[in-house]
Amino acid sequence: MSEKQIWLVTGAGRGMGTDIAKAALAAGHTVVATGRSIERVAGAVGDHDDLLVVPLDVTDTTSVRAAIDTTVSRLGRIDVVVNNAGNFKAGFFEEITPDDFRAQVETVLFGSVNVVRAVLPVMRSQRSGLLVQISSTAGINGGEFLTAYAAAKFGVEGWFESLAPEVAPFGIRTLLVEPGFFRTELLTPESTDFARSTISDYAQRTDETVAQWQSMNGKQGGDPAKLAAALLQLVGQDPKVTRWPAGADAVGTFEQKAASLLADADAHRELSSHLDHDDT
Repeated sequence: MSEKQIWLVTGAGRGMGTDIAKAALAAGHTVVATGRSIERVAGAVGDHDDLLVVPLDVTDTTSVRAAIDTTVSRLGRIDVVVNNAGNFKAGFFEEITPDDFRAQVETVLFGSVNVVRAVLPVMRSQRSGLLVQISSTAGINGGEFLTAYAAAKFGVEGWFESLAPEVAPFGIRTLLVEPGFFRTELLTPESTDFARSTISDYAQRTDETVAQWQSMNGKQGGDPAKLAAALLQLVGQDPKVTRWPAGADAVGTFEQKAASLLADADAHRELSSHLDHDDT
């Protein structure tokens, strides 16, 4: 993928989105950097001759459609879409309000769905394209305090894995990126919303868990700029890759999950293998 391409990046105003936009520009591509605030996006990515900044709110289908239409009218095509926009609503399940739980899924899952639904007709007409979905190791392995976030990310994983064979006949590829812990703004107050402690049974664990998450902010091991550079290298070198654990901790999560699934498969193999009708 050495030829100049049109990259559209959502959530480019901060975090990985900013670094991916910069890496794509550095690689010689044209970048459409999007976000809810074009001033923030422009300030984060900086000036560049090959940069187009466009407003896009992934939860607003009208905004999404307008961003795609603007890109095609100005640049003629879209070669790569990076679905990166997201947020983090953390807390024990009973303490996350139903509205917040739905809002988490709305942004992380349906926001990405909105973007892909709008761009697929463009890529089908081109008979080419790459859809990059920034997921998370929380979409591979759930954990306490992550019920809403993991539900959204697990949904992303299942949707994207199922989408891949549907669009492959049109020359459209998909890539799931599952980062571990990277030093982005995800744990800042702007991106993270901790559920209010309302149930005494959870109170101590809530206080301890929130303090633990907050103490990690700015100390995560992963470098998002290195992830962005590696992503550009990966998609340029390996056209067959469909899932990428990003970070040493992500590789460990994959290995742990694979071992756990194999252990589950073996645990009651005899019982599980004799559930067919007797006449089959």
